[in-house]
Amino acid sequence: MARVGAAGGLALCGAVGGLLAAAVVVPMVVGAGVVGNATAETFTDLPPPPREDPLPELTRILDKNGAQIAQFYYQNRQSVPIGQVSRPMRNAIVAIEDSRFYEHAGMDVKGTLRALVANAQAGGIKQGGSSLTQQLVKNILVNRAESERDRDSARVQSIRRKLAELRYALSMEEHYTKDEILERYLNIAYFGAGAFGVQAAAQRFFGVDAAQLSLVQGATLAGAVRTPYGTDPSLGTEQRDRLLERRNLVLDRMAQLRMVTAAAAAQAKAAPLGLRMQAEEGGCAASAFPFFCAYVQAEVLTSPAFGYSQADRERRLQRGGLTLRTSLDPIAQRAAEQAISSRVSPKDTEVAAEAMIVPGTGEVRALAASKKYGRNPERATSINLPADRAHGGGMGFQAGSTFKIFTLATALAKGWRFGQGFNTPGAYVPSHGFTNCAGEKVNAPSATIYNASGEGKGGPYSLELGTWKSSNIFYMMLERDVGLCEVVKTAEAVGVRRADGGALAEVPTFTLGVNEMDPLTVAAAYATFGARGRYCQPISIIEIIERDGRKVKVPPSCSQAVEEPVADAVNRVLSGVFTQGTMQGQSIGRPAAGKTGTNNSYTSAWFAGYTPDLAAAVSVGDIRGSYKYPLTGVEIGGSYYGSVQGASLPGPIWVDSMQSALRETSATSFVAPDMSRFGGGFTPGLRELERDRERQDRRRDRRDRRERRDRDREYDDHGDYGDHGDYGDYGDYDDRGDYGGDDRGDRDEGGFPDW
Repeated sequence: MARVGAAGGLALCGAVGGLLAAAVVVPMVVGAGVVGNATAETFTDLPPPPREDPLPELTRILDKNGAQIAQFYYQNRQSVPIGQVSRPMRNAIVAIEDSRFYEHAGMDVKGTLRALVANAQAGGIKQGGSSLTQQLVKNILVNRAESERDRDSARVQSIRRKLAELRYALSMEEHYTKDEILERYLNIAYFGAGAFGVQAAAQRFFGVDAAQLSLVQGATLAGAVRTPYGTDPSLGTEQRDRLLERRNLVLDRMAQLRMVTAAAAAQAKAAPLGLRMQAEEGGCAASAFPFFCAYVQAEVLTSPAFGYSQADRERRLQRGGLTLRTSLDPIAQRAAEQAISSRVSPKDTEVAAEAMIVPGTGEVRALAASKKYGRNPERATSINLPADRAHGGGMGFQAGSTFKIFTLATALAKGWRFGQGFNTPGAYVPSHGFTNCAGEKVNAPSATIYNASGEGKGGPYSLELGTWKSSNIFYMMLERDVGLCEVVKTAEAVGVRRADGGALAEVPTFTLGVNEMDPLTVAAAYATFGARGRYCQPISIIEIIERDGRKVKVPPSCSQAVEEPVADAVNRVLSGVFTQGTMQGQSIGRPAAGKTGTNNSYTSAWFAGYTPDLAAAVSVGDIRGSYKYPLTGVEIGGSYYGSVQGASLPGPIWVDSMQSALRETSATSFVAPDMSRFGGGFTPGLRELERDRERQDRRRDRRDRRERRDRDREYDDHGDYGDHGDYGDYGDYDDRGDYGGDDRGDRDEGGFPDW
């Protein structure tokens, strides 16, 4: 039979189709139960091409620099245009699957006739004979099936289905060019090993793009299409041997069709398969940054921007072919991971978690935890420890004295000054003055609040000194003075929500951090003050790239939650935590502010802090239950802790991670507060106490000097030793009760669940 071009193929099919229908097809169609008098119309009255639903394509998750950190898919596929598929690959698939593809018009008459005769004699489907276009139609019908029943129907081996595919194939040939049909086929076909489409197959089998496939590689993939499960190289040596046989068959066929020379085919057949199988894992467990990945996944599955229902959003994530550029900074992420892993082991039941966020934008830079991500209970967890329950997290831990920042900000907003304060008692009973936002009195006359370690030591505390010493009693009295509801409103304005999604407990010990929180929520709240009172909701996805290349920027969602001057004043007070408070002696070498938090009975420990460029919060608690397993007498990361306090473990993690995360960022200073508004203030008894301490210090200094002189004189009288004044001033051993460096002042007695 003489060859004809594609343009004349349909005419040929029309003419020859009638003869086939009369001579061969009609008897078999009638025998199969299809009405015979409609057979002529089968090849002339064609339907439109089959509806093509978008192919399931993987969603890629990128960091802020564009590097991939995770992928999600129902089918591992990345569609590419025909121009991005190498010529050897295109030739190989045509050679082995449909050598007359560029000559026929959708039906290979010779192949179809041969298959029909064989199938009729066998009484069923025994041979193929489908053209590439017919195979494409079959795949389209399977892909658009909504149920497993529909998919089975699209795959069933019957002459009726073959005729339907043929009619669709002839219609497609009328509407698309050959290269358009081949492009569709290469993107929809399954090649085995979980790879759908030629691009995913090239990556999976050889670690290259489809445009780079060589003759050997293209012949290998072409050979896999016919029996993708029987030649799946990921299943074992038997399947690899079959794949090698199929590859060589493709090369022989290409030589027969003069697509390659016999010598080139022989050389390619002598080469090994050359497989470089790449990992195909999807989901967060396979990501290098699984906790951040889990947060992004939850964002997609809960946001109406990605679909009206949970099912719609799940489908879009698994099939939508999206590219999501996120805010993750690999430098910050690794800094947090390293700071945690150097102090807390994955084997420990005590867990540390950290979140980092950018003030003024809300972009989440890092989410890290001491456990690995997974289902191994000894080393891993499937709980997204740095996040809230809505993003895969758990119950969280009580935030402790980190909540004092909200009372501090409320007081400054209501006119308090830095030097203003109370003369506090040694113990405090919240018996009156506390009203929640519903107008209900929530006093607790049966509760007694103490300062550090339950001692009864009271005294005068100013706003600054009470913060630096983290005095529980001072902050309970301050909260009563400015109003419990006002403090709650300040916290809510900067995004504070319980980790479990429940309502905040509006109780007198609110300022002592009785609500369970997650690190990201706390970090976002603290970032507000680094941004001079501008609160921004945490954001992890900053750009959405649709499968067609359209880009949608995701802007920050921010509001002015705290007055700028008030935020400046808060920053001044909390900066003193590093110089005169519970974090004294720990510094990141640039302006920073923060607050330690250690809970009642050491159930958990926190540190939250910020600069104008980055904020972070670190929590530590026992994953088995913080109340049942307090952080006392524990070994964590190979180090023993009599008790874990905010400054002893979370604080150092925060310092190390922030130093590393900001190493390429120039330091930014806080704005100086308005001293005419916030300076001054008076605390009864504080000046007298300071004068008494100064007198005590002077007396101690005189005593020390006198003792040194007596000691030196004694040495001189014996003649054995010279002047030993080089032993220096022993002032380091002075009373450190003034501005001490430990974190005990954070511990509160506020865990009263009955409230």
